[in-house]
Amino acid sequence: MPTTQPAAQVIAETSDWIDRVVIGLGLCPFAKAVQTRQLVRYVVTLATTEAELLAVLEAELEALAAADARLVDTTLLIHPHALADFLDYNDFLHDADDKLVELELEGELQIASFHPDYCFADAPTDDPANYSNRSPYPILHLLREESIDRAVMAFPQPEAIYENNMRALRRLGVKGWDALEVGPSQ
Repeated sequence: MPTTQPAAQVIAETSDWIDRVVIGLGLCPFAKAVQTRQLVRYVVTLATTEAELLAVLEAELEALAAADARLVDTTLLIHPHALADFLDYNDFLHDADDKLVELELEGELQIASFHPDYCFADAPTDDPANYSNRSPYPILHLLREESIDRAVMAFPQPEAIYENNMRALRRLGVKGWDALEVGPSQ
């Protein structure tokens, strides 16, 4: 999965995935506002090891915490050269959360996870519901807690988002997902 694509192309493909899948399929009703207002910071790292990625993650968490939320609301840390294996990526998420605690940013920021081979713990790998977290490249999505709280308050029944996504993606199926041409299906 490591890519030789230039960072600008990785960002363009990721932004296209956000537009066509996350927003286009209505998977996250909160994404459109920040994407449209250009409040998403896209960062592509050349990190190849977990240690390098953890150092970049630390810097990006600190940068997001320090940034004016009116200018940068969220960060997508795209790491196409590190953690291509989903199980390694999934294990790394514990280190990422530990870094959040170490920086005393727990409760201020959180990390969401996206990967080309994403698979929910209770789902078979071929379940189309997994597509909700399948992205063109491995991504650590850094979010502000206050932004999440505001969005959830404005959205009726936010707890239904996950179930709605599962139903919609299962209806879409493998052929529908593949037709989007935004990343792997299985």
